[in-house]
Amino acid sequence: MVDFMLYMGLSILETSAMFYLTFKIFKIDIYMIEILFAGIILAFISYVLRYDYGIAHVDILTQYILAFCFIWLLFRTHIFYAAILNGLSYLCYTLIQSTYLLILNLTGLFHLQFPSVAGGTYLLQVLSAVTTIIIGSYIGKKRKGFDFVPDKPYGKVTLNKRDIILFAVSVPSILLVLLMIYLAEHYSQFFFLIPLGYGIILYAYLSISSKKDRGDYEFNR
Repeated sequence: MVDFMLYMGLSILETSAMFYLTFKIFKIDIYMIEILFAGIILAFISYVLRYDYGIAHVDILTQYILAFCFIWLLFRTHIFYAAILNGLSYLCYTLIQSTYLLILNLTGLFHLQFPSVAGGTYLLQVLSAVTTIIIGSYIGKKRKGFDFVPDKPYGKVTLNKRDIILFAVSVPSILLVLLMIYLAEHYSQFFFLIPLGYGIILYAYLSISSKKDRGDYEFNR
């Protein structure tokens, strides 16, 4: 029971942190009740898939799809941009978590082995979630972020080249999560490539978003 409560609580914290950071980056209103609701659903399904059925890898893909559906249908974001937001959410969070994972592994507090449940795992989840929330709060306080995501879920969206590139860049996020697990299981000496790869993709993602945001602003002035 204690393990179940810990798993649920930390999973909800992580999911909420991911949504919070993503919405702050794109200046989307924060609805905490809806975020917590999504976090509870995702955490419960994750627990069942991992501990009742033992299919952790399927859980990862399921979480990604469900998070996309929540951004699209629960938070009322246009389906195309929901895919982009979901990709960014996983890019940001997994970059933070993989960096902490690498540091904890080097210090001996955590071992690169999947699946793993121990004190190091809980520490990793808390550090990642808290860091994500702090970054999101900083972005919100400094009024940083992008404005190009439309607030109408079913409005007509005219896609340009940058939109398509953003969508393409968001696709590798879930693939890199699976690659991270594979490297942790079989080639831990190359694990440093994961945060490096995430950092490169995230930089490209934010650079394209910044150019698109400026371009849309200049076009609408």
